[in-house]
Amino acid sequence: MIDLISKTAEELGVTNTAITNQKDILFYNVKQAPFSIHGLFDPLNTSPYRRIPESVAEATNDGVKGLNFQTAGGRVRFVTDSDYVAIKMTSSGSAQMANMCLIGSSGFDIYVARNGVDTFAGVFTPPYNGHKDGFDGIIGFPWLPKGRKEITINFPLYSGVTELYIGLNKNSTLEKRPDYKFTKPVIYYGSSITQGGCASRPGMAYESIISRRLDTEYINLGFSGSARAEQPMVDYLASLEPSVFVMDYDHNAPDPDYLAKTHEHLYQSFRAAHPDTPVVLVGKPDFWLCDPANMARRDVIYTTYNNARLRGEKVIFIDGHSLFPANMREECTVDNCHPNDLGMVGMADAIGKAVEYALTL
Repeated sequence: MIDLISKTAEELGVTNTAITNQKDILFYNVKQAPFSIHGLFDPLNTSPYRRIPESVAEATNDGVKGLNFQTAGGRVRFVTDSDYVAIKMTSSGSAQMANMCLIGSSGFDIYVARNGVDTFAGVFTPPYNGHKDGFDGIIGFPWLPKGRKEITINFPLYSGVTELYIGLNKNSTLEKRPDYKFTKPVIYYGSSITQGGCASRPGMAYESIISRRLDTEYINLGFSGSARAEQPMVDYLASLEPSVFVMDYDHNAPDPDYLAKTHEHLYQSFRAAHPDTPVVLVGKPDFWLCDPANMARRDVIYTTYNNARLRGEKVIFIDGHSLFPANMREECTVDNCHPNDLGMVGMADAIGKAVEYALTL
């Protein structure tokens, strides 16, 4: 093991016998190299972790102010030959939701690269009744060959993380994981669905699926119930440097008139700062043809798209009605709104295809 500041399980207050029985375990704060943290704002210098500058969140709306500390899209990556990985996280509490699996809202999942593709390897599950200040867990890999493992651990979608420690065999190696193929992030802006509601675990949010398929860096700026394209958020999005901007903005606009006043404004503000960056415009997936408001919303988004297309800009339109498989539409949500894992895969198929094409433009 390289020279890192480490802590024992006892020093971190870990009493889980599955962990304490590992007499050779040491824990390392992931803010130390060679761990690399992705998808979060200034992660080496902030605690708790956040997704955007606090000043932007506070200026946008009260929802974003709080949701900013929910770590959707956060990841830590590294390479080790340890035959187990443990975590100890601290936080201000778990996010218990009636319509979402606790692992998705408040847990972590872990992926190990196999044949060059990240493959699901397990979950770090929060206590059934939630937690007030954090939890711990450990996963072994008896089914994998011994040796180096390229690892990604996804942060919770709907709870916060103050600090995260990774526990490894003290005699194991630890290296930086190679960068993504596409290092400039794909940026996603939108609603609770964009944030990851209601995936069963963090790695099943549609952005995470796309990232694994295409090997892309990404940032999840989904804000549950709070994506309304206010000017502070518009200005912040325009200040970023993405490879592709996925504008999954529809759901949280209160009505079609509000959407009409803000949708093209957001697009044009971003476009003014990024004349050549591809933009993918996405409508909401819970789209029912019998609802006139849905049709009006789609028309607003299509108008933004068509105006941009006529100007010769790099823009792609995805009809929200096409995001779920036609023969399984009614099975793709948990509550007639938020996608389950089947719905998330449908969204990843459609949006991922657009992102893959956009990366070639």
